[in-house]
Amino acid sequence: MCSSRFPWKVEIDRESDSLHRRLLLKIPKQLIDCLNESKVHYEILHHPEAVTAQRIAEAEHVKARHHAKVVMVKSGDRHLMTVLPADYQLDLEKVAKAIGESAALDTEKEFKSLFPDCAVGAMPPFGNLYGVPTYVDKSLTQEDYIVFEAGTHTDAIKLSYRDYEKIVKPRVEDLAIKIQPMKGA
Repeated sequence: MCSSRFPWKVEIDRESDSLHRRLLLKIPKQLIDCLNESKVHYEILHHPEAVTAQRIAEAEHVKARHHAKVVMVKSGDRHLMTVLPADYQLDLEKVAKAIGESAALDTEKEFKSLFPDCAVGAMPPFGNLYGVPTYVDKSLTQEDYIVFEAGTHTDAIKLSYRDYEKIVKPRVEDLAIKIQPMKGA
């Protein structure tokens, strides 16, 4: 479901007194089309610019366990998308066990071209839209809804986990460990 690529669009905003242009990324059209075609209920949330998953969860006013963050992994020459709660950390040994071969964190330089319609680090957890296998940490399956970045650092989407799973059909595995809060913090 929702596996085709759509051309991406970028608005160019010309500032009247300046020669430079600023690219304004929007929520990827293919993501919205996919959600609409799937006839699921979702909510678009706007928040102040944030980059880390924990800060994004705070900006969205959701608990970290509901914020689904994407961590890209490379195994051999394959790129894999892993999805886990903001308050979890990917465990590469668990990933290697789940996929049956060694894995390492992917670098932005290596994967950014896979997501041309997204800000780096704000890819939605819909690897199916980009031809990237998607793995979800089992802890996320316990949540009634998830919130995830929607291609920009200022937009997120709230969606029931069951609808997400129905659309993306990720492989569910034990991939991560819960981050323990620092004492006195």
